[in-house]
Amino acid sequence: MKASLVLPPKPNALEELFRVKKPIIGVIHLRALPGAPRYSGESMRDIYAAAAQDARTLAAGGIDGIIIENASDMPFSRPENIGPETVAALTAACLEVRSAVDTPIGITCVANGVIPALAVAKAVGATWVRANQWVNAYIANEGFLNGPAPEAMRYRSAIEATNVRIFADVHVKFGAHAITADRSIPEQATDAEWFDADVLIATGTRTGSPTEPREVEEVKSGTSLPVIVGSGLNPEQVPSLFAVADGAIVGQWLKRDGVWWNPVDPARVEKLFNAVSKVRA
Repeated sequence: MKASLVLPPKPNALEELFRVKKPIIGVIHLRALPGAPRYSGESMRDIYAAAAQDARTLAAGGIDGIIIENASDMPFSRPENIGPETVAALTAACLEVRSAVDTPIGITCVANGVIPALAVAKAVGATWVRANQWVNAYIANEGFLNGPAPEAMRYRSAIEATNVRIFADVHVKFGAHAITADRSIPEQATDAEWFDADVLIATGTRTGSPTEPREVEEVKSGTSLPVIVGSGLNPEQVPSLFAVADGAIVGQWLKRDGVWWNPVDPARVEKLFNAVSKVRA
């Protein structure tokens, strides 16, 4: 690796989880769950059915993995305030997705609820969780957020979920990074690897905003871990981004009309995979 960090080499988590070159992970943005301000009493059966339908559309289009998140629970709770009602509903939604498709699944519990996500992953057999801020700290929309790595890794060990991998954002979107402004993006990538992440994520500035190839290159220069794109990938960007990235998480672009709260659009899934297949070939 290009950084000075010396650690025992890790197996490539992307290869172990997906066994395909340049995996594409589709996002299921759940509707508002109980306890969230935007939840208005909608039937839980309808919420879970919508998630399962999105999963089937993604799987039918050839998606390699699915990540499920409580994306409509805005404004998001700080990690210490995520309630049992959120964990329960997220767990039930994941079980519904697992019963609908065989595609590997991961969990995002926003905002940065890594420990709740690990609990859900253990319960439903998910194989990775996403951490928006794994190490150091930043100013998020929710305020000051610490990286949860020390507590989360001990919790993962305590519940015997060491098979659940950590996908960690570097220079995460929706945040101000003044606290770590004296540390370059490569140094922040090194920090995330040092604190035992398995896959690193480079993103744009907001949901759906494009990730620049330069951002991916900077993250990769500080780590030996796989680096994937975390936002903004579309078919036109596949050649330039996949020249440097090891895979991607794609959410908003795959939705009808490119609106993240709409259902997954099978035509958009097909169009993206046509572009991806050319790169894989």
